[in-house]
Amino acid sequence: MHLLGLTSTQESLWWVTLGLALIVLLAVAAFLTLLVSLVQTIEKRVDVIRTTLDQAEVNTSDTALIANTGDCVDAVLSEGLEHHLFLGRVLDKVRS
Repeated sequence: MHLLGLTSTQESLWWVTLGLALIVLLAVAAFLTLLVSLVQTIEKRVDVIRTTLDQAEVNTSDTALIANTGDCVDAVLSEGLEHHLFLGRVLDKVRS
């Protein structure tokens, strides 16, 4: 079939060009599908990270209490050391 007066070589080149165009089109479609899939995966992981960061913000919203808690822990440790020293002196006297 000779449309527009093409030679057989020209017609063959057109078919090869159309075949290559189809291959390129399929490759582009495959890569775009892969890209969409990767973007969806990234979005899901970003949502997980955002949720984790929001939870961390809630967990650390009372950081003003950390210094006060540290002072209280120091006081408890100091009193525990006094009890330890007292009991050490008393036990030495009892054993003697």
